[in-house]
Amino acid sequence: MTVKLDNVGENVIKKHMKKNIAIKVENLSKQYRLGEIGTGTLSHDLNRFYAKIRGKEDPYSIVGQTNDRTVSAESDYVWALKDINFEVEQGEVLGIIGRNGAGKSTLLKLISQITAPTTGTIKAKGRIASLLEVGTGMHPEMTARENIFLNGAILGMTKKEIKAKFDEIIDFAGCQLYIDTPLKRFSSGMRVRLGFAVAAFLEPEILIVDEVLAVGDAEFQKKAIGKMKDISAGGGRTVLFVSHNMASVKSFCNKGILLVNGHIEFMGDVDLTVSKYLLGSSQNLNLKQFNNEFDHELFSFKEIRISATDKTTIEPLTEYDEISVETVLHIFKNEESLQLTYVLKNESGEPIFTFSHKKNKIKLKKNLNRLICKFPKGFLNIGSYYLDAYLIKDSRETIFLEKDIISFNIQEGLRPLGSWMGKEPGIIKPIFEWSIENN
Repeated sequence: MTVKLDNVGENVIKKHMKKNIAIKVENLSKQYRLGEIGTGTLSHDLNRFYAKIRGKEDPYSIVGQTNDRTVSAESDYVWALKDINFEVEQGEVLGIIGRNGAGKSTLLKLISQITAPTTGTIKAKGRIASLLEVGTGMHPEMTARENIFLNGAILGMTKKEIKAKFDEIIDFAGCQLYIDTPLKRFSSGMRVRLGFAVAAFLEPEILIVDEVLAVGDAEFQKKAIGKMKDISAGGGRTVLFVSHNMASVKSFCNKGILLVNGHIEFMGDVDLTVSKYLLGSSQNLNLKQFNNEFDHELFSFKEIRISATDKTTIEPLTEYDEISVETVLHIFKNEESLQLTYVLKNESGEPIFTFSHKKNKIKLKKNLNRLICKFPKGFLNIGSYYLDAYLIKDSRETIFLEKDIISFNIQEGLRPLGSWMGKEPGIIKPIFEWSIENN
């Protein structure tokens, strides 16, 4: 017998269906006193302790400034993180990005229980393995073999379980020759390889990886990211990944968090998160609409829109996209000699090239004109770009000029694991036609 539910019944069922949450962070904040450990004074520590045993609010939670390293200190206290809330489902790969000092490492240390939050709660389901910086969790005087067993014991594994994974760890780290050498003799790259292998192969339910992969070579990065993908996809384990390499983040993660000055600026699809990070906090930097600020007796600028084919203006532009520059102009009189010209500049302000509709024998007419110029697919390299806009009359008189009228950013496209991650040399990267003749 088939039972058909009405909307009320469906809503009741949905309400009681629980997501399999691996990490839940609620109202999380972390406060530090500048230049001090703890509050810095015994009286402040006693005041905080006395408030806690009485069930009162921390007396220092109402003071402190935002974690903005570009401004001068106005208080002894600073909020490294403030009011952080998010959930991570089991098997999800979460990328956490932001500029230096945004609070990424602090957040990971709180989740890893290396330090305690000032306010808020963190609920994690399962064992957590953290690789936060070179040598984390490793004792320099102990050998590679001893460190593997030590870390396994810390994770709650038996000696038998660790032995079963031992050969895989050594093989992945590539340190068979130095297995009984003290860790202090290892290079930073070798310590990272061993640390990652221990964290990944000892089967934690939650793996936390900070920027340490940048220390490894290209071969290791490929292996590490491949292993993390296997952990999340095949094993259903959760991964939190911090990196300044946006190509790695986009290739590996399916969800992102953007931290700005200790708070969450954006959370959602990883491509949009990376776009917000690279372009800034503005909702739509690839679209600029004008409210009569550039009016002239002959014309009025209405809109400039930069987008990729089949994408909206809030979606990121990548190195593989066909990009359109769309301009809407209102012409008040029939002045067919008017010519719209753009100068494309790089992030250093150096002109790259000039482009105009004149060479295509297109003429501006009275009323609204929508001009579209398309850059070939894969033409622009990764980086930031700016447009200077000119309106020229009779090919000789500049009647309008606005520098940096709009800017946009080209990101890394999705690249296969093990390929080059980062910007290739050069400003543009045209696709030329090649041929070959073999005898």
